[in-house]
Amino acid sequence: MIKMRLNGRVLVVLAIPLLAGLAAACGKDFLVEDPKNIITAENLYTNLAGFEAGLNGIYAQVRREHQGASGSNELFQTPFISGTDIGYSNYVSTTERIFNEWGVRNNPQAGVYQDLWLWLYQIINASNTVIDRAENPAVVWTPEQKNRVVGEARLLRAWAYRHLTYLFGPVPLLLHESTGDNIRYDWERTPVADIRAQMEQDLLFAEANLPLVPETEGKVSKAVAEHYLADLYLAMGEPEKADTMASRVINSGAYHLVTSRYGVKASQPGVPFMDQFQEGNVDRSQGNTEVLWTFLYAKGVPGGGGSIMRRYWANRYYNNKGVAVSDSNGGRGIGRLTPTRWSLGIYDSTDDRGTYFAIRKFYLYNDAANLPAGKKLGDTLKTRVLAHQKINDALWPTTRKWDYTDPTDISGDLGYKDEPYLRLADTYLLLAEAQLKEGRADLAAETINIVRARSNAAPITAADVTLDFILDERAREFMGEEERRETLIRTGTLLPRIRAYNDTASKTITERDTVFPIPQIVIDANTGRVMEQNPGY
Repeated sequence: MIKMRLNGRVLVVLAIPLLAGLAAACGKDFLVEDPKNIITAENLYTNLAGFEAGLNGIYAQVRREHQGASGSNELFQTPFISGTDIGYSNYVSTTERIFNEWGVRNNPQAGVYQDLWLWLYQIINASNTVIDRAENPAVVWTPEQKNRVVGEARLLRAWAYRHLTYLFGPVPLLLHESTGDNIRYDWERTPVADIRAQMEQDLLFAEANLPLVPETEGKVSKAVAEHYLADLYLAMGEPEKADTMASRVINSGAYHLVTSRYGVKASQPGVPFMDQFQEGNVDRSQGNTEVLWTFLYAKGVPGGGGSIMRRYWANRYYNNKGVAVSDSNGGRGIGRLTPTRWSLGIYDSTDDRGTYFAIRKFYLYNDAANLPAGKKLGDTLKTRVLAHQKINDALWPTTRKWDYTDPTDISGDLGYKDEPYLRLADTYLLLAEAQLKEGRADLAAETINIVRARSNAAPITAADVTLDFILDERAREFMGEEERRETLIRTGTLLPRIRAYNDTASKTITERDTVFPIPQIVIDANTGRVMEQNPGY
């Protein structure tokens, strides 16, 4: 009898004696599979091209952070932002209600946690497969090619464990390909410190073997490895090492903040900060000197995929009379992710990041058949920030970073413009955090001012620099981008900042909710050993 595990269920396959007899009669090769028309690990990982194809499959999985769970509108980014100090859900579904309301809705049976867990472990297993299969001596490639491929896979494995440890705490540590021969039912939760030690090894290997600038856009690089090492060392309480890694990226000469207008809309009104989010401007080859890692999308291309970031962040403004879905209004959104009242009010009056180029301040009346009395086409309908966050508010402001409309399908769900995933501004603010923790607030102020100057925000002094100020600055810079929950977990500030700045989630969140529950299907499937649940669930 052979046992196989699929999606948490044990499937039992009986070995019928008759087949053994047939095998003996027909020769030992009878049961050896040699599929000619399908891809398997055995026939894929035989040369460099096969390994590149395997890596491309992993990148496609990673991009799902902006694409969502397969076959649904559930955005994987939602648990990273909703219910924090910077985000809540304006229009709610079952998943979004968890992070608005917490309480009994936050439980181990919630599908969002199962989806997150399976998604991240799929990436880990795919990465492990590349790493293990790269040791096949029959593969013909140079040592440099092999180390670059393994470096990418190890970085992506570390990326997945970064998410898992921030979201769930201790989790099982898998370092080899899962096959039918090594299925286990007795996994233990590995301490976070041990997982981070492995992440450090993976990222250092990637740093040593990846190019500073990726040869192919959309891939990770030495700079991405160093950025994540800076994040990791801050989480490990080693700010000096974090300083070193962040400084390597910044001082490499290969990446620079976008400080001048460029690209497809440079002749139109706008600000440098927002140029890097415009379709046709996102990639390095398109003039974006700031982007460290890009998520690439394409319509009508096998594997191209599409993002649902705009769908989640753009408001349901079309619920306002006289306003229809259009490109100028930001495309069709569903408003499931929305900036908190606090995060909309933290900008200097001169700060480009708080202007209407970056945050939706108004819509244009464009539906002649439904205009309100006294309004005409082209008039503006202003958004507004109320004294308290409201659910189902079609006039709540939101970020414009993900605005997009497909000219062939204005009301379509998906966006096909490339999207910046990791930017140099993030590295600067990691450096500032490290400098503060090293007791060098003067240098931290200088670093923060480099980021602020790009957007015409007023300069600060050393006396202004606190951890809260850095977190505020991250909120200003990365509205709609940052995996905010993970930043707040790393800095130990999640609960107090939610209680202070999120009118919605602050009412019910408790200490228990600072770590997500282990999915119940994972605990139930681990029949050979009790897997402990996180406290309070």
